Amino acid sequence: MPTASKSFMPGITFQSLLRGVGIGANCYVLDTGMERIVLDAGMHPKEKGLDCLPDLKLLEDDTADAIVITHAHLDHVGALPVVMRRHPDAQVFMSEMTADIADAMLHNSCNVMTFQRDQEGIREYPLFTHREVDALERKWLKIRTGKRFEAGENGARVEFFEAGHLPGSVGAKFELGGLNVFYTGDVHFEDQTLQLGAEFPESGIDVLILECTRGAADRPADYTRQREGWRLAEAIMTTVNRGGSVLMPVFAVGKTQEMLLLLHELRRTGHLSPRIPIHIGGLSSRMTQIIDNHSDNSRRRHPGFKILDSMDGLIRAKKGDRDVSYAPGRIYAISSGMMTEDTASNDFAFRFIDNPKNSVLMVGYADPDSPAGLLLRTSVGEPVKLHHAHAPVIRRCDVQSFDFSGHAPRESLVEYVKKVRPKKLLLVHGDESAMAWTAKAMSEAVPEMEIIIPLPGEKVRLD
Repeated sequence: MPTASKSFMPGITFQSLLRGVGIGANCYVLDTGMERIVLDAGMHPKEKGLDCLPDLKLLEDDTADAIVITHAHLDHVGALPVVMRRHPDAQVFMSEMTADIADAMLHNSCNVMTFQRDQEGIREYPLFTHREVDALERKWLKIRTGKRFEAGENGARVEFFEAGHLPGSVGAKFELGGLNVFYTGDVHFEDQTLQLGAEFPESGIDVLILECTRGAADRPADYTRQREGWRLAEAIMTTVNRGGSVLMPVFAVGKTQEMLLLLHELRRTGHLSPRIPIHIGGLSSRMTQIIDNHSDNSRRRHPGFKILDSMDGLIRAKKGDRDVSYAPGRIYAISSGMMTEDTASNDFAFRFIDNPKNSVLMVGYADPDSPAGLLLRTSVGEPVKLHHAHAPVIRRCDVQSFDFSGHAPRESLVEYVKKVRPKKLLLVHGDESAMAWTAKAMSEAVPEMEIIIPLPGEKVRLD
């Protein structure tokens, strides 16, 4: 079973800069005593103002030697400009596709924060500017998987491995003297519709830092992604045939492209009518263009297939257009995936969920406290609070949930740890129930392994 986090001792340590246990502003520090390496620099999607940042006061300014970014979701890269500003001499490493996506995501974040400042009076916003992102982006070092490189000037060697979570995502192996530490970032071992599964090392790891997002989520033994796709197609056709439309809340990067490619496959197999238009948002279009630009040089299914050029029936929102007009018989695949306040999917839901002909089809993770999570817990005829500043809306539409997660199911995590058998296992990126299930299952699978759930701010001895 997991031990309590240890007090600081000289040697190689791990420290979580999160403000609480769970998923949010993901940011950690590896400290060898000679160099400090920051792992990810995320922004919490549920918090606003300075509270959305990691607890950066735990890391003294201008002391980080390197920053390693595993992928471009905002909960892993959203605070990067702030961290780089506080540690101007730190080298920044990520994959090439992550760099391209992160650049676009951070510029969009500037726009969102400026909008929130004007609408909600959040004085700290924006936390960084477009000009600052442009200047910092030129400092990023783009690294291929399988190529070893040095992070810092004191011998820490690093290698990236394909993580299978979304295009460009990696896990990172650190050789710190005689200690091998592997940080998974977000991982999926199974092939998705777009992205091939992770290719992680299965030996030679002393310390494994493992995400456990889905630790509390059971998956039916007979689950297959193909059958889940057929179930989705049936729900779409049922909705369209009764004169309604489908709202599919999606994250702009990763989930949008995954679902568009899945809808393309369902059309080709005859499960979905090719005549149903698919509406995507402006940010999703931009992210899809970036991923299309890498269609020939990334590890994915359907290599060379360019979604924007090759899919029929796509309706792309114009740049900066937040107002999505409703029409029956359409699929609206718009962000954000959790229907976060002041996003296109949240705005659209106000004039969508009160129509009994419509359906909201959830295709990814929804935090229980998010608008999408609240909607999932309501019944037909009940009010839903979509935005703190607006009155609730009565839900009259159908709501269903589907499993197309980009995170590994918990059973896959256990199987991977059984192969690796590290001396120490650190569990991160999961709520308390997810971590509790994962810790128990791991202790039963590898009894000799030490399991640690790092507490925010405390340093955990690794060597």
